[in-house]
Amino acid sequence: MNKNVPGNNSGAFAPYRKALQALSARTGTPLSSLVVSFGILHELTAIVPLVGVFYGARTFGVGERIVATVIATDDDSSLDSGNTTSYVHWAQKKCRQWVYEGEGWAERVGRRYGFFGFEKGTKPDTLTRRTTGEDSKEYVAGHLAGDIANAVVAYGATKVMLPLRIGVSLYLAPVFSRRLVEPLRSGFVGFFRRR
Repeated sequence: MNKNVPGNNSGAFAPYRKALQALSARTGTPLSSLVVSFGILHELTAIVPLVGVFYGARTFGVGERIVATVIATDDDSSLDSGNTTSYVHWAQKKCRQWVYEGEGWAERVGRRYGFFGFEKGTKPDTLTRRTTGEDSKEYVAGHLAGDIANAVVAYGATKVMLPLRIGVSLYLAPVFSRRLVEPLRSGFVGFFRRR
């Protein structure tokens, strides 16, 4: 029997499927509606902090300083092999990775929609996209400033909030489903049945 078949209760998604089915039974909400509600809420919990942190960083002028601080913690020689330091080193590497990912995201969004000081529809010039931390201090000092740095900070903050966003989305999914998704679905189905 194939483990990837949706009706199969064994495999990698079995614990999640069972948890969602239990939540559906407990709340009286259809499983399909719960999944749609979770998806909508998950996206909303990404967009709201992204916009909020961006404008907060812009208002207080902290984007460039935060990015510069994250990139400046690039000295691997100062790290011991102790447990606490390895966690700090991991966190520093993860934050630097989010800065580079955020930089690419800000450039893509900026060029597509004309945000962050980019002209709408322009093609990338000779800037190199990096996924490692090589020569990052010079690059950030020269290129990640203003709204781009604020966008990078917002991107990183949204990444940090992922566990909280998932929890909030799961918690609110049944209510969101009963109050919004199910009435919309019922109205939509009823409209086509009358025709």
